[in-house]
Amino acid sequence: MTTLKETKIDDLQVSVYSTNEALGQAAAQEAVEVIQAAIAKKGEANIILATGNSQLTFLATLRQAKIEWAKVNVFHMDEYINLPPNHPASFPLFLQRELLDYIKVKKFFSVQAKADEIERSCHEYSAALRAHPIDLCALGIGENGHLAFNAPPFAEFNAPLWVKVIKLAEASRQQQVGEGHFNSVEEMPTHAITLTIPCLLAAKRVLAIVPEARKAHAVKQSLTGAISESCPGSILRRAAHAHLFLDKESASDTVK
Repeated sequence: MTTLKETKIDDLQVSVYSTNEALGQAAAQEAVEVIQAAIAKKGEANIILATGNSQLTFLATLRQAKIEWAKVNVFHMDEYINLPPNHPASFPLFLQRELLDYIKVKKFFSVQAKADEIERSCHEYSAALRAHPIDLCALGIGENGHLAFNAPPFAEFNAPLWVKVIKLAEASRQQQVGEGHFNSVEEMPTHAITLTIPCLLAAKRVLAIVPEARKAHAVKQSLTGAISESCPGSILRRAAHAHLFLDKESASDTVK
């Protein structure tokens, strides 16, 4: 896809596209290349995928790609504690609906977030991630700069664990309501299991897929503010293995 602008901010590669659809197609094209290279090298690929409305155009293109999906293990980033698995806001259900119903992967590793099994679930998911070195992590940046559910004031750039329980920041909860996943903040869970920032950045290649005008402020803070846990997305500027995909709207305050 033709970019409107290519630039580099600190160590981070940044590409701007005219539309959300063009952004999703470009990110999917790079994802396919990474996945195919991993399969060619070691016989399988291990990937982490984000969920949320910002990922829809990316996933719509990815599910149509010519990939040996039977050789791909899929992980995801987070899940609400004690949310019923059939709840419309469930992140495994989102990936099932937007990707896994269309393809047959080697294995989908789903975060188990039952309140009485949290410690074991975190330990087992971390062990699975370490046993399957991640080739590709496709993530978003939240409206408050969060990566997965690592949001201020709870984000840690040097978190000692790869998977942990985190209290949901108010801004993260408001975003989920705004995207239509819950009717109100009051009906949302207050805690979730999330992959930590060190886990996300341990992937060999990181694609940050960030369309839409509502992300413009977070993009600006991530690219021009201090590299600080007060804006978790800013850590991507230290990640030479990362590539940030923006559309015209999300780049409007930053990349002219």
